[in-house]
Amino acid sequence: MTKRLLFAGGLALCVVLSTGCATRNQTVGTAVGAGGGALIGQAIGGNTAGTLIGAGAGALAGNIVGREMDDRDRRQRHHHRGY
Repeated sequence: MTKRLLFAGGLALCVVLSTGCATRNQTVGTAVGAGGGALIGQAIGGNTAGTLIGAGAGALAGNIVGREMDDRDRRQRHHHRGY
């Protein structure tokens, strides 16, 4: 169990580091989604495959949500400048 959690944490770290030029909400969303998905995948599947599938699905969902939040923030900043 501990070995799997360490693996999931390492996977989440790799996802965060690979986002490169992503913005803050997108990066945080990806990391939180991967971690949460890994925990849920492990709880449901009880094996490494479940953990990896959960981490991947969570990272994808978190990335999408974070990107949308960044887009909203960008639109609000642009609107408040009066452009």
